[in-house]
Amino acid sequence: MKISYNWLKQYLPVELEATHVARLLTDCGLEVEAIESFQSVKGGLEGIVIGEVKTCAKHPNADKLSVTTVDVGGENLLHIVCGAPNVAAGQKVVVAVPGTKLFPLEGEPFEIKKSKIRGEVSEGMICAEDEIGLGKSHEGIIVLPPDTKVGTTAKTYFGIEEDTIFEIGLTPNRADAASHIGVARDLAAVLKASRQPTVDSRQSTANSLQSTVNIHEAVQVVYPSVANFKVDNNDLEIIVEVKDNTACPRYSGVTVSGITVKDSPQWLKNKLLAIDVHPINNIVDVTNYVLHECGQPLHAFDADAIAEKKIVVRNANAGEKFVTLDGIERTLTNSNLMICNSSDAMCIAGVFGGIKSGISEKTSNIFIESAYFNPASIRKTSKQHGLKTDASFRFERGTDPEATLYALKRAAILIKEIAGGNISSEIVDVYPEKILAKQVEYNFKSATSLIGKEISKMELKNILTSLNIAVQHENDDSLQLEIPTYKVDVTREADVVEEVLRIYGYNNVEVPKKLSAALSYFPMHDADAMQDKISEYLGSSGFYEMMNNTLSKQQYVELSGTEDTVVKILNPLSQDLSVMRQSMLYSGLEAIEYNSNRQHADLKFFEFGTIYNKTEKGYAEQQRLSLFVTGRKAAESWTGDKSEVNFFYLKNFVQHVLSRIGVDLSKLKEEAASSALAYGISWKLNEKELVTLGAVSKKNLKPFGITAEVFHADFNWKALLKSAASNKVRYTEVSKFPQVKRDLSMIISADVSYAQIRDIAFRTEKNLLKDINLFDVYAGDKIEAGKKSYAVSFILLDERQTLTDKTIEKVMSRLMEVLEKEVGAVIRR
Repeated sequence: MKISYNWLKQYLPVELEATHVARLLTDCGLEVEAIESFQSVKGGLEGIVIGEVKTCAKHPNADKLSVTTVDVGGENLLHIVCGAPNVAAGQKVVVAVPGTKLFPLEGEPFEIKKSKIRGEVSEGMICAEDEIGLGKSHEGIIVLPPDTKVGTTAKTYFGIEEDTIFEIGLTPNRADAASHIGVARDLAAVLKASRQPTVDSRQSTANSLQSTVNIHEAVQVVYPSVANFKVDNNDLEIIVEVKDNTACPRYSGVTVSGITVKDSPQWLKNKLLAIDVHPINNIVDVTNYVLHECGQPLHAFDADAIAEKKIVVRNANAGEKFVTLDGIERTLTNSNLMICNSSDAMCIAGVFGGIKSGISEKTSNIFIESAYFNPASIRKTSKQHGLKTDASFRFERGTDPEATLYALKRAAILIKEIAGGNISSEIVDVYPEKILAKQVEYNFKSATSLIGKEISKMELKNILTSLNIAVQHENDDSLQLEIPTYKVDVTREADVVEEVLRIYGYNNVEVPKKLSAALSYFPMHDADAMQDKISEYLGSSGFYEMMNNTLSKQQYVELSGTEDTVVKILNPLSQDLSVMRQSMLYSGLEAIEYNSNRQHADLKFFEFGTIYNKTEKGYAEQQRLSLFVTGRKAAESWTGDKSEVNFFYLKNFVQHVLSRIGVDLSKLKEEAASSALAYGISWKLNEKELVTLGAVSKKNLKPFGITAEVFHADFNWKALLKSAASNKVRYTEVSKFPQVKRDLSMIISADVSYAQIRDIAFRTEKNLLKDINLFDVYAGDKIEAGKKSYAVSFILLDERQTLTDKTIEKVMSRLMEVLEKEVGAVIRR
């Protein structure tokens, strides 16, 4: 959700640094994810000034060019070559001086430089509308009135608006803050509670608001007045009939006649553009403006399209067809609430309008709808038709049933101001059963237990008052509270505690000097400590940790072929977040794609996360550890290793992770990897898969546009922790006797693995053999086809005495004999 700071200050007249406002909003639960600058014209016309053409002559070397001298208020005139046919001496024009960056309507931005054009010096550019983003015209340069002052900045002359935009990650429980007034209410509450100055401390005292005296009066949300709303005539009465008061508890409306549909004034366009809302026309823009101002969605109907001047709010008939504003015909169900005239449907209530009753240039009479719809009804309809709109976003979370009349009057007044016309009916307000404000008991003792700190009653009541939560009754133990109707998610004591804490400040709850805890013994390793240990190892080995969204795309389910076990989101926020991820693979590939597209190709990532699957018994979660490597092993350097990562590079890290957890690598059983990998292995312990590693298949890389090889390891974290818990660590004294290394070079069949060699060796010699290592592999035209050469070192140690040559030879002979017999090894003696 985008919030304009300029717009916000209309309702809360304070002056604070934008970064300070962002911190205050984040602290009270409205997390500011980004702060952006907005200019009503891209680039803000920086470096562009008003000039006067002093002389204009034909270019000596080009028929269509003119050589001019232009006064822009500096010491010297600028020599500018101009190609516009309408340039002439004496004109007041718009000039971009050298060093100015222009942002044309079409094409890439470019910088104005001093240059020579056909042999003549040009020290700037006389601009047309489209060249600086002011308009679409390119017929000639902009010619201003004769009395325009030379040297005036174009930014000042054209009234370019600059703004700061807060990108707020609105959580689903904060429907009350889904508007500028809603955010202003929270900011005002925080400022009151914190007793902080309401002005930038760098401003002079004379120009500042009084910030230390009576802050409760200085910091007040100012609602735009609707006191001047009045009915001009009753020439256009619309009857309203609501057939389902459960789905539509309140429906309000009014008519405005004699309007003129046209473009909105620039101030309104700028307000909407600042928050990424595209202006359409003055009527629709007003409804969008009021929505983002106070959080109440509105809809304007062409009143002449309302048959028999009657609005009927009813459920659709099953199978009924309806064409929405986007031109798509939709099949309705009997759970879809519709706004209809006496014969036809006109709008999917709270979600999307219909193509036949929308506002057009020919519209002269309108009916404005302002309603409160049941959130569950809107949420179900929105999901069913895959329609996500600003209106449905608010309705499905819950709007304020008491805001319908205010928003209706506000919109009607604005429409009269910018589109003309008359308010031509009394307000229709169908509200058979008033929705009462919720009553909540706030118990001091239980609230203090939840907060972890006792807040004084006086401060508590000040915070509640700043949140517009009324104290109806008070006794020694509790408060009886009345919750504003716009706080739809505050329904119980715990919710009120959360509201209080948001404003009081989580950071103001101190960690107590004494902590009480019940100690429990678990016969397994501490999962958090183990995760920290592995994270520290991977981080020190050059890996970067990722934290990806557990919501994923349906496209990845199709790639993995696991449709039967996918966990689908019933009410997805978007198509990209419609299922729970079943694998850590695809979120990791997204991160690689993102970095690769930004020239970061040498990557090592790890992530601790959760995957989700549907089983016969219900739903299952699994904790996983995921590793990714791609690109070069080391950063590019004249002294560095320029080789690419490979399977064995990743395998080395996997083995170290297993070893640090306490897994005995010699006990692992090796199998072929899953189909998600082009090649790889899976290691099991006691028939339980611990880790799968290998190269990601091209089928899975292609959707991400990744051409480099990517190697992936997927650990079953829970199984790893269990294996660590069963591993008993024993202290062994370092041997006093030396170990001995002997090497064997052997030719074996190409299908014999090193794991088989290792297994045979340890099975043959259990006492003296401590370790083996494969240090050379060869397969080529110098040996028989279907064969390969292994060079293996064997580490022997007797912890009781020094090994003799006779003992060593005996052990090695036995090893060679068994290897020759079991795998057909040809050993070079």
